Amino acid sequence: MTSHDNSGYPLVLHSSADPTTLGGTAICGFSTVGSVGVIAMSHIIQTLDLDPMGTVLHPEFPAIALIHESVPKHPVRVYQGDGLGIFIAEIQFPPQNDVHFGETVLEWFTKGGFDRLIVIDGVVSNDLGIKEESDLWGVSSTAIGRDALDNSNIQRIQQGIVSGISGYLIAEGERRGLDVTALLAECNPMYPDARAALLAIEGVCDLIDMEIPVKGLLEDARAIEERVREAFERAQANALPAPEDDDDEVRMVY
Repeated sequence: MTSHDNSGYPLVLHSSADPTTLGGTAICGFSTVGSVGVIAMSHIIQTLDLDPMGTVLHPEFPAIALIHESVPKHPVRVYQGDGLGIFIAEIQFPPQNDVHFGETVLEWFTKGGFDRLIVIDGVVSNDLGIKEESDLWGVSSTAIGRDALDNSNIQRIQQGIVSGISGYLIAEGERRGLDVTALLAECNPMYPDARAALLAIEGVCDLIDMEIPVKGLLEDARAIEERVREAFERAQANALPAPEDDDDEVRMVY
C-alpha cells in the first residue's frame, strides 16, 4: 500500500505570542470562491483588534509579502483574542494543497485547546446578479453542531457535496469526533463578495452568541456592488449590436 504524507504545514509562533491565551472558538477562512472566507476573517481581525499569534510557513509557498497599513505580513497567519482564534490564508493555493491546509488547521485547533471550529466559505449562487438577499447554508460534524445550526435558524445541507478545505475539515471532524461546522454563504464568484461575507459573520454571531460589528463591511459591500454595477453598465453600453436575422444563414442548434 502506498503511503501518503498528509501532514500539515509548520506553524511558527511569533516571539511576542502567548500560547496560554488559546482556547474558545476557532474560525478559519480562505481565498476561495467569492473570497468570502478571507473577507470575513479580515473584518473580524480588524474589528476585534485581534493579536497576531503565528505564521504558517513552507518552502513551497510563494515568496510574497502582503502590505496592510504599511506593515508587511505573510499570507497565512493565525490570530488570537479573548476566547476566539482566527486562521486566515489571504492568497489562493492549488487544490493539491487542500489536505495539507486542512491538517494544519486541525493541528492548530486541537493543540490550541479550542472547543469548536467554524469554517467560513462561499458557495456559487445560481443567480449571478447582485442580490439583496442571499442564502446561508450550514453543515456540522456533530449532533451538537447540527442542533446549534437549527437553533440559529441556519439552513442545514441535507444532501450534497462540500469540496476543498471546508469539505476535508467537516469530514475529518466527523471521523475524529471534533466539533467542526462549515458556514457556506451564497456568493457571486465574479467579484469579492463582501455581502456574502457579512451574511456569514452574522451566522457566526448567532452560533457563538457574540456581537461582531458589520457596519464597515456593509459599506464595503455596497461600494463593491456599485463598482460592479458600473462595470456591467459600461460593458452593456459598449457591446456590439446583435446581428440581424438572415433566413439564408445556417442557424446553430444548441
